[in-house]
Amino acid sequence: MYQVSRHKNGLTVITATMPHMASVSLGIWVAVGGRFEPAPLCGVSHFIEHLLFKGTRERTAKQISQDVEGIGGYLNAFTTEEITCFYSKARHDRFQELLDVLMDMFLNSTFDPVEIDKERNVIKEELAMYLDQPQHHVQELLNETLWPDQPLGRPLTGTLETIEAMARNHLFDYQRASYVSASTVVAAAGNLDHDKVVKAVSRFARSFTQGNRPQFIPVSSKQTEPAVRLFTKAIEQTQLALGIRTCSRHDERRFALRLLNTVLGENMSSRLFQVVREDHGLAYSICSSLSFFDDIGTLNISAGVETDKLRQALKLITQELHRLSEDLVTPAELRRARDYVIGQIDLSLESTENQMMWAAEQLLGYGKIIPAAEIKQKLCDVKASQIRAAAREFFRPERLSLALVSPLKTAVGLRRCLTN
Repeated sequence: MYQVSRHKNGLTVITATMPHMASVSLGIWVAVGGRFEPAPLCGVSHFIEHLLFKGTRERTAKQISQDVEGIGGYLNAFTTEEITCFYSKARHDRFQELLDVLMDMFLNSTFDPVEIDKERNVIKEELAMYLDQPQHHVQELLNETLWPDQPLGRPLTGTLETIEAMARNHLFDYQRASYVSASTVVAAAGNLDHDKVVKAVSRFARSFTQGNRPQFIPVSSKQTEPAVRLFTKAIEQTQLALGIRTCSRHDERRFALRLLNTVLGENMSSRLFQVVREDHGLAYSICSSLSFFDDIGTLNISAGVETDKLRQALKLITQELHRLSEDLVTPAELRRARDYVIGQIDLSLESTENQMMWAAEQLLGYGKIIPAAEIKQKLCDVKASQIRAAAREFFRPERLSLALVSPLKTAVGLRRCLTN
């Protein structure tokens, strides 16, 4: 289903052929994101992502939107810690038009000074919006606590100071140095022909800047006890985010962690949801999630609780972490978790957009496409003892960090909640 071709300058093209689909999804991916940025340029990848929609030598910002939406498609982008992606989707016979627009944005954006100033203000408003959303703010505080004074702990959107200080030459030079052929993947999925896609992309290949794939600074941690970070704010609830340092996406233990996370808090039948919400009514929403990077990973637990119930909620959460470290999950729990994760993979890969993203993320993250069938088999091979072993390895006090946005004035005593 997947085919990969590489141009002599390092530009990679990958396709997932789905001949039964009416659509095609197309993305240009760059292996650079927030953790690659020096401190003075924090937020530059996200800033550039915005600017590539603001006009090229051939198209205004309005024309970029019209040329995709006018054929029944849509256009979007996102920036993560390790990747930036520009993608679109439309009916399969409109592939060439999607490619023309995305390549024009990627290769010919003008970085107009007027648009830079406009978008600078837009990003400032975005920063203010996130500060007004405690559930988002607490996640940024958690990252800072997990990775203090490191790129992985800085906000993807930057700060008011760094965004204000970025000049056109900073943005343009960073793009030229980072958006190079060796770090770029063109991914497409849907009703298409691989050879035709490669031929269409080859018309643009020589316009890509050549250079080495950017590198990031690996994370380090000297943590010896639970870390607690409190941001005091007059809000109705306390928003909490508990982060646990785990392993990288290359570690085989990630498969056990994937099932552990499902048992713990990924869905409504999980232990945390049942105990914290259903049994004790302490939160409207509580969930856990995994993030895997090239050299590290995290398991995050987030919830909003009444402030006077915070200690009780933390006690219940740590009890569930302890239970996973001490007792084997039941055969029924293991089966449900496995079936849930495999089912989610299968449902996701029904769409051309998710197939395109799966292929690109696999190639950039692992250097190859790991078939879904192989991943599902790895999940089927996970034993209850491996889940317990992962919990014992990672659910240790020196790996825990807690961030809070709360009306509390002090966090005294909360560290003890994470060690008992």
